[in-house]
Amino acid sequence: MSALLTPELIASTIEQAPIQGRIMLKLLLLQHFDITPEEISHIAADRPDPRCVAGSKPIHQMVKQDALRDVTNRRDEYRRRVRLRRERLWLQMEAMKGMIALAEGQVRAAADLLRTRYKLDPAAVDAIKQGARAAVPKPAIRSLNRRWDEDDISAEAYQEARLGLEIQAQLRLMEKYKKRLEVSEREWKSINAAPLQDHEIGHIWGIPAGSLAGRKVKHLHQYLHAIQTNLQKASPQTVPATGALDLWKETLAVLGERPVERSIAHYDGLERTEEALVEKLRTFAWGTLGEDLEAKFWLSLVHGASSNAVHSENARSVFGLQRLLAVLSEIDSSPDALEEELLARTAPIPKDAPALTDGTIQSDAEKIGQMQQHVLNSFIGELHNDLQR
Repeated sequence: MSALLTPELIASTIEQAPIQGRIMLKLLLLQHFDITPEEISHIAADRPDPRCVAGSKPIHQMVKQDALRDVTNRRDEYRRRVRLRRERLWLQMEAMKGMIALAEGQVRAAADLLRTRYKLDPAAVDAIKQGARAAVPKPAIRSLNRRWDEDDISAEAYQEARLGLEIQAQLRLMEKYKKRLEVSEREWKSINAAPLQDHEIGHIWGIPAGSLAGRKVKHLHQYLHAIQTNLQKASPQTVPATGALDLWKETLAVLGERPVERSIAHYDGLERTEEALVEKLRTFAWGTLGEDLEAKFWLSLVHGASSNAVHSENARSVFGLQRLLAVLSEIDSSPDALEEELLARTAPIPKDAPALTDGTIQSDAEKIGQMQQHVLNSFIGELHNDLQR
């Protein structure tokens, strides 16, 4: 049945319906179909006029531009809301899939480095992986840095220990990513199976709830009968003439598999500047942002603004998620590139930093002295002869 029911067949069946039924079905499936200007004019003309509370309706009904603009604005508002919600969840799923793949690649690269370069046996590498949940990285890193500063550990031993900590950190992040992916997939199925609600359709159409419910039942019945007839014409042996076929759920499921319509999102002030946002997204994609800040930053990406703010649906943007996908696509996830990244990340801080010479210190002192003298002269007015008394 699912193979026979296609988006093209659904669209053609809806277009063959009368204009009132076509409008009702398109409003129910607003995240997949658009309302044409002709249908907007019909909605505006069909709305009851509050001034005509008694007597007969005028024979020649005129549709005002205000009514057309009102219907169009409400259509645009609900269409943007449902499609942006669908796009946001799709971006979340794609981002989590990419970050899971990147984290798995880093774990493999770090394990290969430990086995090949540092001659660690596979049992020790497996023990590092098994202790990922119970590991506490910050005290271990501080201890390694202190030992490195005190010349108590070699560079190779330092990097070997840091690679083990990196494996554990990436494994913990992978668990978070998988949980977020599961939540996004559940929400994705939920929104694809949910048509526009009656009160939302009533807000767009402007008709009473009783009339709306009657029209909805009528036109849904006509659509299901028409779609079953078309399926029987396409394959009489597969589709029975009678039977309880849940074609409405299958319609929603088939339309939910259509590609997501991408929107053009503008920078909305996240992280104050776009350059700072992109840099933080790179750190977040590599998993080096810090486990305490990572969850908060993900919430700010999902909500499209600072996670400390109160959000409304209209204020939420997908700019951060779109940029995250772009950052993930730019990352070279080949084994050699991942090994280079891990070696650079886990290398100890070099100790041979250049010291300041006496000439540099003296010139800095002279500059500071000149600036202080300039400030003092400005205070006493020596640079402003006209102000002296």
